Amino acid sequence: MRASTFCAAYAASLLQQLASARPARDCAGAAGKPPAFFLAGDSTTAHDGGWGDGLLATLRGPEAWGVNIGQSGATTVSYVHGGNWTNITAHLREYAATYDSYVTISFGHNDQKPANNVPFDQYQANLIKFAEEVKSLGGTPLLTSSLTRRVFESEHNATDSLHNERLAAIKAANVTGSPIIDLNAASLKYVNTIGEDAAQAYNWGPTDRTHLNPWGTVVFGRMVADLIVRELPCLESWITRNETLSYQIWNGLPA
Repeated sequence: MRASTFCAAYAASLLQQLASARPARDCAGAAGKPPAFFLAGDSTTAHDGGWGDGLLATLRGPEAWGVNIGQSGATTVSYVHGGNWTNITAHLREYAATYDSYVTISFGHNDQKPANNVPFDQYQANLIKFAEEVKSLGGTPLLTSSLTRRVFESEHNATDSLHNERLAAIKAANVTGSPIIDLNAASLKYVNTIGEDAAQAYNWGPTDRTHLNPWGTVVFGRMVADLIVRELPCLESWITRNETLSYQIWNGLPA
């Protein structure tokens, strides 16, 4: 199938998805507090290889700001044991009263590996626990499904290797009444549309089809920013627009 056909199908599918999406939410900070973002996750969020810094770069500072607390190799268990989650909650305790505080929660790449010994039920429960604790401290959890891997079975068919982890993020969002930032669905659809060759332009290294190089950080950070604005439109004024890049992403064009 020609690439133009894929782009048309992509746009049509996206419009259908948006039309059936649940209504946009109100922001907790409707009273006018600027937002602060605290990013919890594994290496696909973290510095040097994740989308997190790309998201933070879109914020309109200095009023809007954030901290990337992603940790390479982290599971929902090791993130707690290593003190990273305490870092998240410490930021909430310090800033939730003065900032409209958001915590992106994105795990799964390492939780799903048998060697890390995190049963799926425990992974699911941990996501729910994280979201509940964020809410108890005055923040808004943003359950963010995992960035897709760019491993392909054919030119326009990337493996859906994080399908169950995506469903766990959606369930955690539904159970806790939290926004879902469905990065997995959006990123999988995008790389499938642009195809395998174009998708490898975002690789951290020639054979690394999980982590992002600096341009990949910009592209998928923008994707997350756009998804957040769609879920929480009241944040739009705090996020710098990039109409060219957003057009490429949401119309299935290589960026």
